[in-house]
Amino acid sequence: MTAQGMNHFTILAEDLGATVTFYTEFLGLKDGYRPDLGFPGAWMYAQAPTDHTGQAVLHIIAGRPMPNPRSGVIDHMAYTAKGMAATVAKLDAHGVKYMKRKQAGHAGTWQVFFYDPNGARIELDFAAAEGD
Repeated sequence: MTAQGMNHFTILAEDLGATVTFYTEFLGLKDGYRPDLGFPGAWMYAQAPTDHTGQAVLHIIAGRPMPNPRSGVIDHMAYTAKGMAATVAKLDAHGVKYMKRKQAGHAGTWQVFFYDPNGARIELDFAAAEGD
């Protein structure tokens, strides 16, 4: 058996509402269907699910203690994205610190790194044509 692709990331959140709002506002993910798992959380989708068959790309778990250090062994989660200028403007407007760089040797992909409210590092990858 071999892996066929990435299914989802799971993060822990101190404030579930703030975390869902963050991923909705800054990544455009949609809060969608999540079965009753017996503990608080949310499932976030890259595209609005029309029923229970969509693919949640991010699972958020609340109501558990945060690890120390918060990042654990996962360095970051990366998403393919569009609209770099609007994304950077929104991060600036909300005072979210970020690092933007052009990836060397890989078609000039632009990378924007920043942290969610819980300390998880996010990478957004934009096409080279979106850069300045």
